[in-house]
Amino acid sequence: MLLSKYYEGKIEAGCDEAGRGCLAGSVYAAAVILPEGYQNELLNDSKQLSEKKRYQLREIIERDAVAWAVGIVTPDEIDKINILNASILAMHRALDQLKVRPEAIIVDGNRFKPYKNPVDGKQLPHTTIVKGDGKYLAIAAASILAKTYRDDYMNQLAEEYPQYDWLSNKGYPTKKHREAIKQFGITPYHRKSYNLLGDGQLSLEFT
Repeated sequence: MLLSKYYEGKIEAGCDEAGRGCLAGSVYAAAVILPEGYQNELLNDSKQLSEKKRYQLREIIERDAVAWAVGIVTPDEIDKINILNASILAMHRALDQLKVRPEAIIVDGNRFKPYKNPVDGKQLPHTTIVKGDGKYLAIAAASILAKTYRDDYMNQLAEEYPQYDWLSNKGYPTKKHREAIKQFGITPYHRKSYNLLGDGQLSLEFT
């Protein structure tokens, strides 16, 4: 993991999202501001960590962070504005909720839209970093918060709709998930703009 700061001397927020490739459920994003010079050897991209380790690290991140927040965009919103815009909107919503205002933003991936400080309307500098969740601590921390809070949400939905195996797949396009869509149709939580059956066709006939 590289140095915890990309913008030296600025209050920097790291952002990442979870659930972009899912067939069902909201997309979640987190924004995290870590203390100056912060180090934690255990922090890594959430996908490289076990579920148990992610939840252990979530407690540490929430304790140590200067500020953190989670933003959510619903399946209906995803269908209206597409998943790229929804992922960026979720990050903006997370940034809006930070108790400490950042002066710069680093984002996992290669796409982001300019973000303005809601207090004074000034646009903040931002940098997108491919695989940033494996390079910068603040992004890694954001990836863990986004992933664990989204998993909590999908686990709750799984109680309502157990036939889709969301406890296991968290809404991702597994064979069992798609077979359940064929058998039972879709739920209010499915993304209707997605190719839900994996056959190249939108599955609007299930609505």
